[in-house]
Amino acid sequence: MGMRRRLWAVPALLLAAASLAACGDMGRFQTAAAPISPPVIKPNRTVTTTPASEKEHERILASYGGVYDDPKLEALVTRTVDRLVAASERPDQAYKVTILNSGAVNAFALPTGQLYVTRGLIALANDTSELSSVLSHEMAHVLAKHAAQREDQARQAAIVDKVVTDMSNDPEVTAFTIAKNKLSMANFSRSQEIDADAMGVEISAHAHFDPYGASRFLASMQRNAELKAGKASLDPRAQDFLSSHPATPERVQKAQAAARNYNSPDNAERDREDYLSAIDNIVYGEDPSEGFVRGRRFLHPKLGFTFQAPENFSLDNTAQAVIGVREGGAQAMRFDVVRVPAEQTLSDYLNSGWMENVDKSTTEDMTINGFPAASTTARGDQWQFKVYALRVGSSDVYRFIFAAKQKTTESERNARETVNSFRRLTLEEVQAARPLRIKVITVQPGDTVESLSHRMAGVDHPVERFRVLNGLDSKAQVKVRDRVKIVVD
Repeated sequence: MGMRRRLWAVPALLLAAASLAACGDMGRFQTAAAPISPPVIKPNRTVTTTPASEKEHERILASYGGVYDDPKLEALVTRTVDRLVAASERPDQAYKVTILNSGAVNAFALPTGQLYVTRGLIALANDTSELSSVLSHEMAHVLAKHAAQREDQARQAAIVDKVVTDMSNDPEVTAFTIAKNKLSMANFSRSQEIDADAMGVEISAHAHFDPYGASRFLASMQRNAELKAGKASLDPRAQDFLSSHPATPERVQKAQAAARNYNSPDNAERDREDYLSAIDNIVYGEDPSEGFVRGRRFLHPKLGFTFQAPENFSLDNTAQAVIGVREGGAQAMRFDVVRVPAEQTLSDYLNSGWMENVDKSTTEDMTINGFPAASTTARGDQWQFKVYALRVGSSDVYRFIFAAKQKTTESERNARETVNSFRRLTLEEVQAARPLRIKVITVQPGDTVESLSHRMAGVDHPVERFRVLNGLDSKAQVKVRDRVKIVVD
C-alpha cells in the first residue's frame, strides 16, 4: 500500500467494499532447424515514446513501487536483451527495460518497445535462459504489434457494448452480447500468448539460450500459482496469467513442442551460476517502505502504524489499499487513506456522499487508541457495510470499510477488533522492519529440502515455497554442492 499514490498479464477485479480494477497483457511462430549465430549489431536503446506511452510509464511506476535500483541486475538484463535483439528478425527495434520494485511475478511490454519485469519474477527464475524466455516473449508482443491489435479490438468491443446497452431494452440480449465480446477478447488474448511463447522460444534459441527455458519457467509459474491458490490475491499487480490467459499446462506443452524444433547445441546456455550470483541479496516480496503483511498483521514503518486482521482473514497489500478477505468470501475489508480538510468533521465526511446508501442515523463520533474517529453503516444490494474513519494528523484520514453478506455478531466483532488494533509502531518495531531477501547458498552434506526450508524466514508454506523458488517439483531433492535460493530477513 503506497499511501501515495502482468506473469505476463494485465489483471481485473472487484471487491464489495470498493471497485478494484485490473486486467493482463502478456505471439507468431517460425520454425528453424537449428539456432544460428546472432549477428553483431550495436544495440539500439533509444525508444521513441509518445505522450500516451509516457503517461502509461508513469502509471506503471506508481503502481509497481517505482524502479528497483540494482546495478548487477540491470547489467544482467541489459546483456540478455542485447543478445535477444541481435538474434531477432528486427535487430533495429529499440527496447528499454525497466526493473520494477514489486514482489509480484510479472512482465509486460508497451508497443513502443518499453519492457517491464518485476524483481519478483527475476527472483523466481533460476537461470538466464528462463529470464530470456520472458524477455523474448515480451519482445514478440512488440514485434507482432499485439498491443496495438488489442487496443483496436478493445475499442471496437467498447463501441458494440455501448450501442447494445443504449439501444436494447432486453437485458438478456444486452448481457449476452457483452459476454460474447468479452469471450472474443479472451480468445484473442490466448492466441496472442501462445504465439508470443513460440516466437520467444525461437528468438531465445537463435540467441543460443536453452530453448527449454520457457517451458521450465512456465512450469515454475504454474507451481507458484498453485501455492497461491489458498490465498487468492486481490492485487491487480499480483494476478497471474491463469486468470486471463491459457492454462499453464497447455502453455508448458506448447513451449516444449516449440523448443523441440531446435537442435539445442552443446553451448546452449542456461547460465545458472552467473544468474544466481546476480540475484543474490535481491529484495523478496513486499518492500517495507510501502507497508507489508506478516501473517494477519499489516505494518507500515514509513508512516508508523500497524493493525491486525481478524482470524481466518488473508491480507493483500495492493497499490491502492490493503484488502482482506475471510475464508469462504462472506466477509471482506478494505483499508486505505484519503485527504479530508482539517475543518471537516469525520462524521460530516462519512455522510458527505462518497459512499452511497449511508444510514446517517448510525453515524457516531468516538476515539480509538487516542485517534479521533467516527463510524457509520451502509447497505448495498448484496452487502452490508461498517465504515470507520480515523484522523491521523491534520488532514490524513484512514478508512476501514468492512463488508459482510449478512450482518452478524461475528462480523461486527471482527470490524471492531480490527479497528481497535490500529496503533502507532514503536521505535523498535520500525527499526526491525527490514525487507526479506534472497540468499544463495551451497548445499552441504546432510542438507535436505526440509532442512533448508527451515532456514527460510517470513514465508508461508516454507517447504513448498523452497521448491517453487528453486524450480523443484514435489519429488526432486537437492544435491551436495548445488547452489539454491532461500529467503532470509
